Amino acid sequence: METMEYGVRYQQWLEYSQMEPELLQELEAIKNDDKEIYERFYQDLTFGTGGLRGIMGAGTNRMNIYTVQRASTGLALYLLSTYGLDAMQRGVVIAYDSRCNSQLFARETALTLNSFGIRTYVFERLTPTPELSFAVMYRQAVAGVVITASHNPKEYNGYKVYNEYGCQITGEAAEAILERINQYQDLHQLPLILNYEDACQQDLYHEIGNEYHQAFQQAVLKQALLQDTAAKENLKVVYTPLHGTGLHPVTAVLDKDGFTQVHVLESQKEPDGAFSTVRSPNPEEKDALQLAIAYGEQIGADLILGTDPDCDRVGIAVWDGSQYVLLTGNQTGALLADYVLSHHELDDKSVLIKTIVTSELGADIAVAHGAQVMNVLTGFKYIGEKMIGFAKNHDHHFIMGYEESYGYLVGEHARDKDAVVASMLICEMAAYQKAQGKTLLQRLEELYQQHGYYKEALDSFTLPGADGQQRIAEIMADLRAQQPAQIGGQAIGEIKDYQNSIDDLPSANVLKYFFADGGWMAVRPSGTEPKIKFYYSLRGDSMESAEERVATLREAVKQIMA
Repeated sequence: METMEYGVRYQQWLEYSQMEPELLQELEAIKNDDKEIYERFYQDLTFGTGGLRGIMGAGTNRMNIYTVQRASTGLALYLLSTYGLDAMQRGVVIAYDSRCNSQLFARETALTLNSFGIRTYVFERLTPTPELSFAVMYRQAVAGVVITASHNPKEYNGYKVYNEYGCQITGEAAEAILERINQYQDLHQLPLILNYEDACQQDLYHEIGNEYHQAFQQAVLKQALLQDTAAKENLKVVYTPLHGTGLHPVTAVLDKDGFTQVHVLESQKEPDGAFSTVRSPNPEEKDALQLAIAYGEQIGADLILGTDPDCDRVGIAVWDGSQYVLLTGNQTGALLADYVLSHHELDDKSVLIKTIVTSELGADIAVAHGAQVMNVLTGFKYIGEKMIGFAKNHDHHFIMGYEESYGYLVGEHARDKDAVVASMLICEMAAYQKAQGKTLLQRLEELYQQHGYYKEALDSFTLPGADGQQRIAEIMADLRAQQPAQIGGQAIGEIKDYQNSIDDLPSANVLKYFFADGGWMAVRPSGTEPKIKFYYSLRGDSMESAEERVATLREAVKQIMA
């Protein structure tokens, strides 16, 4: 949409006779606020490889029932053109998390697809994203949709699309769906949506539940590796679902795997779209686990475990004898690689997959165990895409995939990150190390001594709105134009621009600087948030030396962003 159209589009929404009352009230409230009108209408909410994600509210650049109907119309047309009558019969599986409006958006998605004759299978309760991935394959559906904004703040919601293999859609499919979405620029062009009663009567709208939940849990339990019952019974865990979807699947799986001392944090147990006990329900952030840590201190827990609202990411804290220490996604991933690979029989086809902004420590561990390592672009969909290729060609055996942003997958029951299986295996490896008289922190130190001390860090700079988008684009353009010889006193040995489709990877807006003395820094705009991210990974002979190198780089980046 051209910038000049924002006022026209606003007026069209304001005068739409069937506008939802709440949204109409919002529109009327901003009548005299040109900047707010611009922010809401200067563009359509971007539909990319992650589907939709944005702030909820009235406007073309917001998440609401009309943007959901529009996206679902585009999806329906894509599925019908790709699969024909098969799309109608096999249908689409739909899940939703605990966010405000998630259940509403899930129903609107289903009814829109039903309006095109496509059957839908909607979970009867909030359900984790990895279970949606599993359910698409279990059902042999043509696609899946999950309504979630993952770990974003409460104001956000999102719409993620999965292909028939249970993997988030990638470039070509997203572009094909977007092309069809763009055919509907006017609210009046949207199809007449079936009502719920008619959709059910026509055998189009179906609710699913317990059979899928049980099958998913059994698939997760097949990845269990620890047989030591006493070790599992001896581990004391505090778990928080952070008001999200993880409560039932995580506690059920841990119970079935033999963990008898799992204490759920009561204040964050129930679903809550306002996430009232946390600033942000993101286990990557320290304060998200503070209430769980306080409870752990009361009962003497060995491990604190927290999953995000759609239960695809997990963060942990480990007792070191005097306090709880939060582990980064890179550290947890390295420990999981060590535990999982040491308990698997590997062959020359065994593969660990990680992203290009994930630490090399896990890769070093994998190679030491005799596994291959593959790198993919940021986003678990690229790990899922590799898994699909492995299944078709039988040329590799997927063992594990992970990314630094607290997402892990072991096993092939899903094609997306899975905090349910990760929670089970994190508890297993903590129990295993405790039985050896060690904590996960002590095992991590052993891995550092063996492979070198890796220090990673991430700086995210939030630049919201249209001005922010422009600023992020300018920063990336400036960095590409400069081609510096050094950053923060660190000589650059090589610069990789992934926009040029290098290393057999698709084009991506990522720059990565490799330093002559080892280590790297990567820069990329977020695909789901108004942020530009700087990733750092440096190695030293001690943690202190690695930390010093990272600190120097971060100061230099602050100057770039000033």
